[in-house]
Amino acid sequence: MIDTSRIHYSWLPHIRAALEENLPRIEQRIGQSYLPPAEDVFAALSLPVDEVRVLIVGQDPYPTPGHAMGLSFSTRPGVAAPRSLKNIYAELHDDLGIQGRADGDLRAWFNQGVLMLNRVLTVAPGQAGSHRRIGWEPITEAAIRALAGRDIVAILWGRDAQSCQAFLPGTECITSPHPSPLSARRGFFGSKPFSRANAALEARGVTPVDWRL
Repeated sequence: MIDTSRIHYSWLPHIRAALEENLPRIEQRIGQSYLPPAEDVFAALSLPVDEVRVLIVGQDPYPTPGHAMGLSFSTRPGVAAPRSLKNIYAELHDDLGIQGRADGDLRAWFNQGVLMLNRVLTVAPGQAGSHRRIGWEPITEAAIRALAGRDIVAILWGRDAQSCQAFLPGTECITSPHPSPLSARRGFFGSKPFSRANAALEARGVTPVDWRL
């Protein structure tokens, strides 16, 4: 069974209906072999709704066992940054002069109110995209809609993430191609998402994010 105890109570009024409708079907479909571990599936939603300052939308968890930890783009401590995250680190340096980490642990951002939410919260080991369209999307859509109109900024990399703009009326959205090696040079590099997010937060009177890792 997937552990829902990490979901902060502030999300429940927004996602309870989608959870009740879809989670039993998801659990039946994925069985016992999935990533991240059951206790980390809802790690992103342990961040209270009112503490979210920036939303970064990912696709689905890393399919390599031992890598995924419930936050989009982040890996467990000590796991080398995957290629997309290395490109994020490169843009972070070019944008703000901040060095990335040897590993892919992004919890320093999460602890400041950066909600790193995948659209699909589980994956079969070694099979990227394997749990799409089995019920996760309505749950994460409900969570994203809960943020609409708040004083937040959404960073949406790639077409899948950008489709979430429809759920975020009245929200500042920073968009670019995905940081994947296949698309990063088509406009992700040079997009300056980190400085732009902070400028948008400051314009709303919200404390900017310290993006140092």
